[in-house]
Amino acid sequence: MPTTPIVQFGTSRFLQAHADLFISEALREGRALGRITVVQSSGDASRASRLQALADPEGYSVQIKGVDQGELVDTVRTVQSVARGLSLPFDLAEIAAIIKGKARIIISNTADAGFRPQDADKTAEFSAQMSYPAKLTWFLFQRFRAGGEPIQVMPAELIPQNGTVLRGLVLSIAQIYPEEFRAWLQSEVLWVNSLVDRIVSEPLEPAGAVAEPYALWAIENQPGLIVPCEHPDVRVVDDLEQVETLKLYILNLGHTYMVSRWLAAGSLSRQFVREAIEDDVELADLKDLYAREVVPAFAAQGRAEEAEAYVKTTIDRFQNPFLDHKLSDIAQNHAEKVDRRIGSFLKWAKASDPDMQMPRLEAVVGSTISG
Repeated sequence: MPTTPIVQFGTSRFLQAHADLFISEALREGRALGRITVVQSSGDASRASRLQALADPEGYSVQIKGVDQGELVDTVRTVQSVARGLSLPFDLAEIAAIIKGKARIIISNTADAGFRPQDADKTAEFSAQMSYPAKLTWFLFQRFRAGGEPIQVMPAELIPQNGTVLRGLVLSIAQIYPEEFRAWLQSEVLWVNSLVDRIVSEPLEPAGAVAEPYALWAIENQPGLIVPCEHPDVRVVDDLEQVETLKLYILNLGHTYMVSRWLAAGSLSRQFVREAIEDDVELADLKDLYAREVVPAFAAQGRAEEAEAYVKTTIDRFQNPFLDHKLSDIAQNHAEKVDRRIGSFLKWAKASDPDMQMPRLEAVVGSTISG
């Protein structure tokens, strides 16, 4: 098998239409670090066909559908960046060998609950029941014991400062490992913050996805950074917070707010985001929410103009007639999403203006906690 300098934890349709696609397109022009080993962390046997299809030499398809700068887009792209697919715990030894050896970058995109601590995290023996940070700690320890070559870790989870957060979780878990290993984690592992943005509305079988034209992989610059690929949708930025707050507190917040209303109303006959936006009452309420409770928080930091522009782009993306972006998909792990997307926004906004009024957003957080 070919050397794969990139190891990816997660088989999500998002990664298939995002990082995997970017790397595939860059590889064709000689502008990528190399191919990918994809690791299925859950060990779900029902996904074995997906894992096999991801590594098919013929590639898998990503359908890009939507409107880009006023032009209709409806095209299919083939992704051939995945060299192999492995599964935990069945392929544990092979995955460990890859991470101990030639791997240079570890990427992840686990479920929103993937970072949640588990009882199994308290042991230094590998367990399929571990959280992702604990599994990563175990694999990094194997690399450390094998000689400790430097490596870069760049999570793609939708968590502010995701690299910094993951570093903290790993260092906490590593308290049960040797002190020398903890020192190595801080000196020889580059923890990279990044932000990913693309609506990937539905899977294709056995692998592939349908996605919108808009895409972004913003990577925070730091000394020693290795960029996985050069691509128009990959941006290295000095200040990730500027990009992160727009995406998390406008697009993601809007999704979770709409789902909160959808769940409260019991409107289960409405399936997709575009159907919610087609309702004049729902669209007016969302626009009013942005105008009264979201944009003012950005305005308090002198960012009103960019926030208003991003709101317009967000509404256009929500109205994409081609994407069957299921409200039920967004509703998965709803409580965690409310906390990360709305609860954290309220704290962020009130840090600039403690008197700012955001009654609808506060009500969503309150009802979620009480529920």
